[in-house]
Amino acid sequence: MSIVLKRVYEEESEIGGYRILVDRVWPRGISKQRANLDKWLKELALSTSLRKWFNHDPDKFNAFSQAYKEELEQNEQQRSMLQDLRELSKNRSVVLLYGSKDKQYNHAVVLKDLLEKGSWL
Repeated sequence: MSIVLKRVYEEESEIGGYRILVDRVWPRGISKQRANLDKWLKELALSTSLRKWFNHDPDKFNAFSQAYKEELEQNEQQRSMLQDLRELSKNRSVVLLYGSKDKQYNHAVVLKDLLEKGSWL
C-alpha cells in the first residue's frame, strides 16, 4: 500500500501516482491543468462546521481527528469511497492532494491514517 500526502500547490513529483484532490473547495490560484488530477473527491472533505471549529489549531487535532473519523464512519457514501481508495492503493501509488498550508494538522493526514489502518471497515 502506497499513500502519499502532498500539497496541491507543490510541483508534481516524478514518482507519479493516482492524484486525488480531497478538498471540498477548489484550491485558489491552481488551474485544472496544473493540478493534473485523476479525480476530485470533494465528498470526502470534512463538514464546514467541523472545518471552522478546527481552524488548523494543533491543540484541537486529536479531537478533530476523532470527530472527522466519526463523520466519515456515519456516511455510507464516504465509507464506500474510502474502501475504493484502499483497494486502489493496494495496486498503485495514491497521492492525496490538499490545499492546507499546515502539512501536519489537516484532514488529509486523517484520511491517510484511516486508509492505511483500515479500522473503519
